Amino acid sequence: MSSIALRVQNISKKYRIGTVRHDTLRDQIAHIASSSFQRTRNSKVPSSEIWALKDVSFDVHHGEIVGIIGRNGAGKSTLLKILSRITVPTSGRVEIYGRVGSLLEVGTGFHPELTGRENIYLNGAILGMHRTEIERKFDEIVAFSEIEKFLDTPVKRYSSGMYVRLAFAVAAHLEPEIMLVDEVLAVGDIAFQKKCLGKMSEVADSGRTVVLVSHNMASIKKLSDLVCWIDKGKLRNIGASEEVIDNYQQTMMQASNAAPGDQKFQKIMNHEHGIELLDVKTEFQSKNEMKSLVIKIQGRTVKNIRRIGIHIILRTPDGTLISKITPPAAKSHIENINGFWDVEFIFDQINRYLAGGIYMIDVLIGRPQIGIVINAKNAAIIHLSPIDYYGIGRYFTLNKSGIVPLPVKFTQL
Repeated sequence: MSSIALRVQNISKKYRIGTVRHDTLRDQIAHIASSSFQRTRNSKVPSSEIWALKDVSFDVHHGEIVGIIGRNGAGKSTLLKILSRITVPTSGRVEIYGRVGSLLEVGTGFHPELTGRENIYLNGAILGMHRTEIERKFDEIVAFSEIEKFLDTPVKRYSSGMYVRLAFAVAAHLEPEIMLVDEVLAVGDIAFQKKCLGKMSEVADSGRTVVLVSHNMASIKKLSDLVCWIDKGKLRNIGASEEVIDNYQQTMMQASNAAPGDQKFQKIMNHEHGIELLDVKTEFQSKNEMKSLVIKIQGRTVKNIRRIGIHIILRTPDGTLISKITPPAAKSHIENINGFWDVEFIFDQINRYLAGGIYMIDVLIGRPQIGIVINAKNAAIIHLSPIDYYGIGRYFTLNKSGIVPLPVKFTQL
């Protein structure tokens, strides 16, 4: 039995909704200035408590790759923030044996006015790398990011893809004994995602300990020895990756068969950009055997924003990308918004193009020149009924028949 790298003992984390902590002098001054106004209105903001995590315990041994899975709002990222010592638990304790490196939010610590070269040094320092270590790996980082021509350009002029490539390149070249990774395998285009996956495989093969959060079940299954399934803040299952992932996907399949009103979307707010994703709903509109999928999205902006773009990603439960609908292709922009807004996407006769089965839907919101500001993984789950595509009494279903039914003509010569 290898030695312990991480020991999580009865970790719980409680948040209070509707109250504000005044941790800084600026917060306290603002609170004092506004308190008399609040008293004159005799208003009181209602508060409630939620447990993001509740009595979670597990051990990770040196050299193990552990995957953390679960739906949005399950507590996965909160767990990694506790392990990274970004936040403290309400109760319980964590024992860490070794140097920790965190890839929690790709690009955290980048300054838009600095060049790519300067941000490599800045971000590397924030992530815990010494200057000599950054200089030793500098050429390797630049080559991995594929932004050599724009190295001395301010990153505010980078595309979102260039930005995340450089950010991941810096973070991926850390050499800690314990690595904490949150959803970094979904950055960039398909070719770069494969490159990221290869880098993570290299890290895994080097014998380092990795704790990986991802909604990409194929990546989790490929990389992880052990999988922890977090559900509503509690550890629902822990064990061999294939077994736990199969149980998780079976539960997702059962949830997709529930009435639409039974699937509750967890609101997501980006306070920096003043954008909130309030709700994502799906429904099918039938015409004979054919079905059209309607995705209804409701959001809100708390300040005037000139333009945002809505992205839709359709995946199989194991993470295989089916289709990515982007604003440049679908013209799914909203302009000059301040307040509530509603949009919908209609995929006409979707079961003509996809096999029957379970599909996951991600909803992303982006801003021009800034990139993605809200990323709702598994925002909705749909169960697409199979059809007798070839008219021979057999139904075309996912996994048994593939993903896409293709029109074909057969002739005996």
